[in-house]
Amino acid sequence: MHRPAQRVGRAPRLTRILVCAAAVPAMFVAAGCSSDSGSNSASGSGSGDAKPSTGTSSAASPDATANAVKEAAYATLPNPCSVLSKKTLGELVPKGLKSAKAGQSNDAKNRGNCSWNSLDNKGVKGSQFRWLNVSLLRFDSDAARGEGNQLAQTYYEKQVKDAQTVTGAKGSGSAPVSGAGDASTAVHYDLKKKEGTFKQQTVVTRVENVVITLDYNGAGLAGDKAPGADDLTKAAGNAAKEVVAAVAGANQDGSRPGGTPDRSGAPSKSASPSASASKSSKPSTSPSPSKPASKSASPSKSAAAKS
Repeated sequence: MHRPAQRVGRAPRLTRILVCAAAVPAMFVAAGCSSDSGSNSASGSGSGDAKPSTGTSSAASPDATANAVKEAAYATLPNPCSVLSKKTLGELVPKGLKSAKAGQSNDAKNRGNCSWNSLDNKGVKGSQFRWLNVSLLRFDSDAARGEGNQLAQTYYEKQVKDAQTVTGAKGSGSAPVSGAGDASTAVHYDLKKKEGTFKQQTVVTRVENVVITLDYNGAGLAGDKAPGADDLTKAAGNAAKEVVAAVAGANQDGSRPGGTPDRSGAPSKSASPSASASKSSKPSTSPSPSKPASKSASPSKSAAAKS
């Protein structure tokens, strides 16, 4: 009679054991899920931390790119004594085709100049004198100083100002030259010397990272009529356009940075280290705008002596 009671008493106990046994794996499963979830969460958090870090470095890359200066468009310069055709030289210095004289330069890639002079001596009827000088200066891009184009623009503006403020200049005037590079200004004035009145034209032109300064003057000596200033200015402006084309031609065929077409009609290749930018900021061979007349005095003296 007591045995059934014992069985009944043990049944609930066995049930409790089985329920607890079943509950244990469930707890492990739950713990495993919780652990996996925590792991994923940690992983997600870790990857989340990594992503901002990666994002920061990738964000720094555009900043570095933004802070990096644009490569200079022109990497070299042409021979300054070969930038003008014989036809153009025949118009500007008719008696001086073979008088080309290159200025001294220890860095032909970045600076150079060449001058010509012409004296058409007509004896007692007087003489016509012409003097021409072409100076070239190239600026490299530099992280500390800026882009080559901007450095060239600053120098261009200085050259124009210098030409407009020459001591002793009379009847000074200036005007833009259309179709020559990115910026071009022609400055004209008269300089009176004992040999006569010299008509001075200075055309300053910037094409990308290169500045061209073309000085051209003329005078009627020993009683000959002075040349027309307008004619000299027009001739100097046309010569400046030819020099722009020569600068583009000296740089190998190819596209400009960003595929921008060359204003001169000839493509240029962008490439150059920035090592010489500081060297090119102060040209040693580019003559002052006030020098043409003083240089021309010597030939004019010989002309006066001959007449």
